[in-house]
Amino acid sequence: MRLRVGYELVYECEQPTPMLLMLNTHYSRVQDVLSADLLRVDPPVPITQYRDGFGNLCSRIVAPQGRISLSTTALLNISDQPETLEPFTYQVPVEALPVESLVFLLGSRYCETDLLSDIAWQLFGKSPPGRDRVQAICDYVFRHITFGYHFARSTKTAFQAWQERKGVCRDFAHLAVTLCRAMNIPARYCTGYISDVGTPPPWSAMDFAAWFEAYVGGSWQTFDPRNNAPRTGRVLMARGRDAADVAISNTFGPTKLVKFDVHCAPE
Repeated sequence: MRLRVGYELVYECEQPTPMLLMLNTHYSRVQDVLSADLLRVDPPVPITQYRDGFGNLCSRIVAPQGRISLSTTALLNISDQPETLEPFTYQVPVEALPVESLVFLLGSRYCETDLLSDIAWQLFGKSPPGRDRVQAICDYVFRHITFGYHFARSTKTAFQAWQERKGVCRDFAHLAVTLCRAMNIPARYCTGYISDVGTPPPWSAMDFAAWFEAYVGGSWQTFDPRNNAPRTGRVLMARGRDAADVAISNTFGPTKLVKFDVHCAPE
């Protein structure tokens, strides 16, 4: 299946404003790329790029005063079938975990393992370890949180999402990530595109989506507590400890987002 992904974001800047952007598909999808998602900036400004500590591609610009448009489009060749489960399901003991996974056991900006640890063990301490436990966490989060864009709040943490029982996909992911870490399962936050292929209408306006990966069965496996069902056309952009690590933009000055348009659909 040929999947077209991309966006247009328009910011209004009160003054020249440095920006850090994380707006490219992840390098792990390079084998699927038919047409690459090169960042277009209007008006044109110099762009420099680097890889952060998690391997995500980041772009640096200085936006001029006034309006600036950031856009791209890419064409990927991906499977037209829903996601399938990995064959291995066991939970790796903490002492046997690879070193690079250990940071994803720790609390982070939006994932307060200290506040949710006792709750996690009460809820999932008797569940089968490994992927079954992660799925039990996803089932719980899917039932516990009511989805709604009007519930979005950039400062909301996993513990607050658990208390309020309302949120958007990032809140579902943050809560599930935190509960997994509390149960000694490394979990990392992911962001990217998800198409509506295979889902019934009505469809909401396209948006960037959040899900997570848990280290079970000796590999990183994908879980999605917001949808809690296999999807077709999931395209990773970035991953990190939580949303703070994978923000699509960090602006260092007063700015206003005046246009936000995301597309992800088969050609």
